[in-house]
Amino acid sequence: MKLSGHHVLITGGTTGIGLGLAKAFIEAGSSVLVVDFDNDHITKAKADVPELQTYQADLSKAGDREKLAQWITDNDAELDVLINNAGIQRWINLNHLDKSWEFYHQELAINLEAQLHLIMLLLKQINQNGNGAIINVSSGLVINPGSWVPLYTASKFGVHGFTQALRWQMEDESTKVFEIFPPAVNTSLGGASEHTYGVSLDEFIPAVMQQIEADNYDITYGTSKEQYDADKATNRKQDEMVWHMFKDNPTFKNA
Repeated sequence: MKLSGHHVLITGGTTGIGLGLAKAFIEAGSSVLVVDFDNDHITKAKADVPELQTYQADLSKAGDREKLAQWITDNDAELDVLINNAGIQRWINLNHLDKSWEFYHQELAINLEAQLHLIMLLLKQINQNGNGAIINVSSGLVINPGSWVPLYTASKFGVHGFTQALRWQMEDESTKVFEIFPPAVNTSLGGASEHTYGVSLDEFIPAVMQQIEADNYDITYGTSKEQYDADKATNRKQDEMVWHMFKDNPTFKNA
């Protein structure tokens, strides 16, 4: 897919992977609209990248998603690329459930429901504009489940399955369907300092953009490529090793 000349919507586009992709698409010659619920993040991103268009919404709420889609219809009819990137990640010990369903549901609403709903709201427009794309961010944890983040893992499995189904259904359309399987990336996902061990955005974003341009529909990098290419037995051993590493982690034990 060529990277220039698109009208791109990126959810969670004011920080981390989302902002990195926004900068890269702007540099390639596309216009970018980013969505976030945090006005401080929006203000900082706009100061960093003045070319950004911004929109504030809580994507865990269906009503906000519908208002966003209507705003796009009224203000950005040329939108042809949707990047579903917004997400939250919480460590949850299923033996210590002490919060309301509303708390737990928020993670599913942002990570899974928002992606599916926005695709359903915007797919007709994207198809009509032609030669666009749906780009869904799932996770390397789709390949090796994150036992310490069970709702995050469940939501990303849902994204993965929906993306595969969508790709088949777009077989006769010009809309391309990509899935990004990030490894651990040095961002604030999961809270400050949780992913400082991950690969840098300066490494990861160019690799993603190269794979989009090359029409590599399953986008991996680093450890997620190793997981993607490994056989089931190897990944099963990895699952067990990682679980026992997290099992006794004080943060997880008290989650």
